[in-house]
Amino acid sequence: MSLPCLALLIRVDDTMLHRLALRVLPSLTLAVTEDSVRKRKRLVMFVPGLVAFAVYRAAKHGFSLADPLTLLALCGLVSMATALCAYRVGRGVPFLQLVAADRWQRIGWILAWIGFVYGIQLSLLVLALLWLVGYDYAKHPDGPAMMALIIPSTAVARDAFEIGHVRWLEASGRPFITFPDGAALRNLLQRFDQALLTWVTAGILGGVTLSALTATAVSGDFAVLAQGGIVTLAAGTVGLLAYFAGQGDRATFTSRLSATSWGELMKFWWWPGLAFAATYYLVLIGGCLYVLKQPMNSMALFAGVAGLVGGVMPLYCYYLGYRREIESRQPGGVPSALLRCPFVMGILGKSREAIVGSALGESAAVFEKSSQRVSS
Repeated sequence: MSLPCLALLIRVDDTMLHRLALRVLPSLTLAVTEDSVRKRKRLVMFVPGLVAFAVYRAAKHGFSLADPLTLLALCGLVSMATALCAYRVGRGVPFLQLVAADRWQRIGWILAWIGFVYGIQLSLLVLALLWLVGYDYAKHPDGPAMMALIIPSTAVARDAFEIGHVRWLEASGRPFITFPDGAALRNLLQRFDQALLTWVTAGILGGVTLSALTATAVSGDFAVLAQGGIVTLAAGTVGLLAYFAGQGDRATFTSRLSATSWGELMKFWWWPGLAFAATYYLVLIGGCLYVLKQPMNSMALFAGVAGLVGGVMPLYCYYLGYRREIESRQPGGVPSALLRCPFVMGILGKSREAIVGSALGESAAVFEKSSQRVSS
């Protein structure tokens, strides 16, 4: 019963995929990191944080937040309202016109996945991080409960605003090859791509095997940290390789790897590879502790978490590489070298020869603006 419940926390078109797409795919990255967008985004993130704090203070006097399910439900509801409001601001239309402009399906996706589910995932991430440093929500609920409400609200507001802005640009006539809602991933899965299946299978088996070997060597209080380190390194590495495999239409896997500098490889390995592998691991650990209420001392539970993380990372990275390759084929495509986002420590670039060839058509103004852009 435990593994199916854990799998619900990370589904195929999981909400965190939108975060990866917004920072890895060049067309989306350029759209949401413009100076004017960043300035508006800061205000959009600030207000929900204050509202979440006010909700926490009111809820603390109204009912107990010591129950994790109550806290997660409250976080989900607050995040739903935050997502809808932030999306409307980014979309630039009144509330009454949202449904007519974007239809119920997209509004429902914003509410359910960018709001409720994403908010709960981030809340579990916060609780797991605090648990790791000894600030256990089960023993001291007040502080962790406050942070588990405020931090997800600001992150949900940021991402919902960015998605709304992308949708506003799309409605204004600026085309996007990929919209960050997981639809393109579902289409890819329907093709039953053999290479994708191979990488996902390798990630799952590798994660489970390494987790079992780690469990035999390390136990007790250090088991969670040891498992987390091994799973993060393995899943992040497989994700990096799967990213290149996803771009395999125009060049072989080995030639793309050899043509990319070690610096660029390390950047993508660090973010999103290691960063998101650790994120998914912590979300699942939080789910085990506070949703399933299972102590982290079972080899089977560790193996299940490792298998899920090991499968999700190559799936998403292969998809991102596949969509990145499609974008690079479009007229006026943006070379990866023009995108240097300090928040993500850069986006994986192409080889020097590919950069030179594709950059000839880019203007100097675009180059200057892109190289100076800083992600919020």
